[in-house]
Amino acid sequence: MKKILLLGSGELGKELTISLKRMGCYVITCDAYENAPAMQVSDQSEVFNMLDKNKLTKIIENHKPDFIVPEVEAIETQVLLDAETNGYTVIPSAKAVNLTMNRDRIRDRAKSLGLQTASFAYAETEQELISEAKKIGTKVAVKPVMSSSGKGQSYANTKDELKASWKFAIEGMRGNRKRVIVEEFIDFDYEITLLTILEKSGKVSFCQPIGHFQERGDYQYSWQPADCSNDVIAQAQVAARKMVTDLGGSGIFGVEFFVDKKGKVIFSELSPRPHDTGMVTMYTQNYSQFDIHARVLLGLPLPEIKMNRSGASHVILAEKNATGNYSIEGIEKALEDKSVDFRIFGKPFLKSYRRMGVILAETLDKAKIAAKKVIVKSQPYRLLQNTFFVILHVCN
Repeated sequence: MKKILLLGSGELGKELTISLKRMGCYVITCDAYENAPAMQVSDQSEVFNMLDKNKLTKIIENHKPDFIVPEVEAIETQVLLDAETNGYTVIPSAKAVNLTMNRDRIRDRAKSLGLQTASFAYAETEQELISEAKKIGTKVAVKPVMSSSGKGQSYANTKDELKASWKFAIEGMRGNRKRVIVEEFIDFDYEITLLTILEKSGKVSFCQPIGHFQERGDYQYSWQPADCSNDVIAQAQVAARKMVTDLGGSGIFGVEFFVDKKGKVIFSELSPRPHDTGMVTMYTQNYSQFDIHARVLLGLPLPEIKMNRSGASHVILAEKNATGNYSIEGIEKALEDKSVDFRIFGKPFLKSYRRMGVILAETLDKAKIAAKKVIVKSQPYRLLQNTFFVILHVCN
């Protein structure tokens, strides 16, 4: 039985844990809060700040896992580099995790490999951001170099907007690197994610491209296959192959691209693990991205990956001001369409625009219609009741 240390326990980690458990693995899940989704299906869990170098080192030494599998960005990656040097296996590789956890490092790497990217620069102060943005153009995108799921990402045209973007980026960043990337706004036609598989042998293969739509820098819905020309797919595959081969190791990578109106493919970002937009593969493929990642990291032979059917995914989202406990209602109405499926992530509390589940359906229109029928209801008063009960219990 292989022992897996999963660093991050969100919805992606939950599905990966299920896949690993089916393959007989012992999974230890880690996150900064208790009862995170993956913890609900794992063998053991640890709650701690993964940016704490000493704590992360101790956890690895205590558990001595066969594989260390990062699922989030907020990790002290130097510990993983050291762990790999000391004989541990980091998935897909310590180099891949170290570079991709930071937008500046992976963007610099992509450029050095000759990939087409947007024009970009870095800034460590508000004034530097304003100065660099003027050099790039009128409208720019501003992102923390270390964040996830679109946190801290915004667009700006004016000096005042740039000031607001600086503040928003710093508030949304993960880790302690007070640095942003400012990049040219690409007037793209559409975006795609190319799930790229790197096996231990060095063999590279691909899933069908996934189209996706983002809002506030965060995935809202995706569909597979994306409506791409053969030329666009070929360009994306060449670029993705260069990136994952350079990063090394084994696993699935979510490689994001912009496609402009002329059909030019422009590298955007890369995640060294299953991707948000790839949740659609739970509906479309014979093996989901989670099954693939589990098999490849374990070094098992990979079956032929096929699309059984087209499909789409759509997030079930909390509202902007959501907080506290919650209930999810309307699932039965969404399932009146017999082609619809769903996943509820089991997150223990609400936050603004938090993803609480996903709808899966055979078309994007059906996914959108079903998602509208599902309502996440905030119930903060339950927390107050429980707190009041605890106070009374202690007093008595």
